Amino acid sequence: MSVLLYRLGRFAYGKPWYVIGGWLAVLASVLTLLAVNPVRLSNEVRIDGTPSQKVIDDLAVSLPEASGGQGMLLFKAPDGARIDDAKVRPALMAAVDAVYRHDHVIDARKLLAREAAKGERSPLLRAQAAVARAAGLPIAGRSPVPLQADGRPVPGVIVSADGSTALLQFQFDEQTFELPSGTIDSTVKAAEQRAARGGLEVLPSAAMMEVPEIVGVGEIVGVAVAAVVLLITLGSVVAAGLPLVIALTGVTVGVGGAFTLSTVFEIHSLAAVLALMLGLAVGIDYALFIVNRERRLILDEGLEAAEATGRAVGTAGSAVFFAGSTVIIALAGLLVIRITLLSTMALVAAATIAIAVLLALTLLPALLGLVGERICPARIRRAAQPGESVNGRQRAVRWGTRLVRHRHAAVAASVLIPVVLAIPAADMRLGLPSGASYNPDTGQRRSYDLVSDAYGPGWNGPLLVVVSSTARKAPLAPASLAGVTADLRNVKGVTSISLAGMNGTGTTAILSLVPGSGPNDDATKALVTAVRGKSTEIGKAHGAVIGITGFTALAIDVSDRLADALPVYLATVLGLSLIVLLLVFRSLMVPVMATLGFLLSIAATFGLTTAVFQWGWLQSLIGLDATAPVVSLLPIIITGVLYGLAMDYQMFLVTSIREAHVHGSTARSATVTGFARASSVVLAAATIMVSVFAGFVFNAQPMIKQAGFALAAGILIDAFVIRMTLIPATMALAQERAWWIPAWLDRLLPDLDVEGDKLAQRIPPPRHTTTPPQREEQQAGTTG
Repeated sequence: MSVLLYRLGRFAYGKPWYVIGGWLAVLASVLTLLAVNPVRLSNEVRIDGTPSQKVIDDLAVSLPEASGGQGMLLFKAPDGARIDDAKVRPALMAAVDAVYRHDHVIDARKLLAREAAKGERSPLLRAQAAVARAAGLPIAGRSPVPLQADGRPVPGVIVSADGSTALLQFQFDEQTFELPSGTIDSTVKAAEQRAARGGLEVLPSAAMMEVPEIVGVGEIVGVAVAAVVLLITLGSVVAAGLPLVIALTGVTVGVGGAFTLSTVFEIHSLAAVLALMLGLAVGIDYALFIVNRERRLILDEGLEAAEATGRAVGTAGSAVFFAGSTVIIALAGLLVIRITLLSTMALVAAATIAIAVLLALTLLPALLGLVGERICPARIRRAAQPGESVNGRQRAVRWGTRLVRHRHAAVAASVLIPVVLAIPAADMRLGLPSGASYNPDTGQRRSYDLVSDAYGPGWNGPLLVVVSSTARKAPLAPASLAGVTADLRNVKGVTSISLAGMNGTGTTAILSLVPGSGPNDDATKALVTAVRGKSTEIGKAHGAVIGITGFTALAIDVSDRLADALPVYLATVLGLSLIVLLLVFRSLMVPVMATLGFLLSIAATFGLTTAVFQWGWLQSLIGLDATAPVVSLLPIIITGVLYGLAMDYQMFLVTSIREAHVHGSTARSATVTGFARASSVVLAAATIMVSVFAGFVFNAQPMIKQAGFALAAGILIDAFVIRMTLIPATMALAQERAWWIPAWLDRLLPDLDVEGDKLAQRIPPPRHTTTPPQREEQQAGTTG
């Protein structure tokens, strides 16, 4: 592997414009396709095969009008005014009219007018009257009431009991992510223009979001911090700029390529953000490892830039190749779960990682060919006197020496810290983000809070109960629907029930069931479980089939499905990655040690995420003020991504230790030597990753916010506590046993030569009387 990559690096260095031209053609193709294909992202969390999703899919056939996206606007009257005031009411009516007249909004008024023309022959009106009788009258002075116009209720509009707000619930004719770009924004603006005449404030719900923000100020700051770290680490603007060029090119090709397919395949916004986060982080890191190795070869061994580039790609490039492979394997493992949403995320992110690896192995050496000897300016070469690079690593040598000397204490501390941080994970609750998950200064959070105060928390996430006739093509009898309504009304936790819709033949009806608790509350989950438990009995009693869906029902089903899939996924990923690590390190202990360290990291990550987002601890430090359950998708996504990234640092650090061991050092001195050589660049790489991921904590989307935090926290723990403390301390404890492998297995395994031993034999390095690495070995050899 090292010889092949060495030749690839020398070719790209010597023929830079061939390689650069090829990548420019790829980049131009992606940008051209983006220009002619509109980007369509989804926020829908769809898990096929779950009870809630099955109800939605059946409803799309029996009642297509109800299968579009739901919209909800809250109108707040000026302070001290009421919705029914003479100046406010006309503005509200005009705003409602503007929404119903807008493109892609289903005008419920026309539907009711058609039904009213049928008179007593209308199954909808008869069902409506039956449900109203069975549900009981609203409690005067406490319950919201329909807005009246000309003595008739205005469809979809409910006024709060105190008259300060009005809630408009309506339906789009397509799912929100399938609507033409700008449809949701223009709908809200149309309402705002009319509402402003009466001083009404318009607040859209969390569901009224079109394309989520992918890149904001926080993300840009994260990249800026990464640029500063690169400049400090590499000491040259030119050298620091190359990893940024590689990373930005990689995400443009990877994420941009995914966007070009968004008109063909449904791509979730989190898939795009995940690919962007990973592409930036690993793109910078992989290029950093290679550039740092090239500069070290120039300064420490006096090689020319061309030879140093070839050797850097052959050695550090081998580690990059296998590190990228572990990340891709971890992501590809999501495919075994057979959930389309996760599969799309995995494929987009894995493709972006693969592109980052290819760029680091091809475009980077080509750019180094253009830079030439300027990669190490004269001032840096003059400063790099014999032994200078070693003096620059004295701090790492001292830390490595202390780890070896106090290995028992280091192991105990690095195990205890993540165990303590993992304690809150025992209380982790999973759910989907609601309006309560947003910060208080956002319209989504203000809408959620006002609805909770004026109507009750359950109005932020009504449950949909679909009632169908058991007799094929036979309409539901009003008495049957009334019986179902009355039985559901008696279930503990139900606040109100109303008819939300019915198909033209009268065979399927939708009941809107409002809980007394919020969408993510335990009481609402208990209500869903109770309704599902009684649905068969109630259905048989009244000749109907009952299904339940809605926000909370979907959250329960998604969480259960992913919880069942996590053990299978984890076993698959760990099994495949253990094989890769066994091939690379030719050791039984190192892969097992790496995996156990990862389990500590992921447990601590879940603990921190639970404490911050669910318990609300230390939120002010990161600009948050919203407690919410951990997003259901997060554990399985973070497990895969963090495992792959953790193995990156394992690969670079332990490869350096193995390189020293293969070249003759004892196990203990190799630990210090390898740690000293790799720790500074691993430190820089981890800082860059944490900075990039932390930038996404300030994204408005709760899912993106939690993902950014979890990845930043996970890398912080894994890189500094596990990889740079626990792993070298454990290897010092194990000594030669760390590299033991049965002879028969050693003969069966292919020699991948990640450390570049074969390359060194074929192309011997220039001779030195006493090279800096040798001096470093002499110091390391005295430790113990």
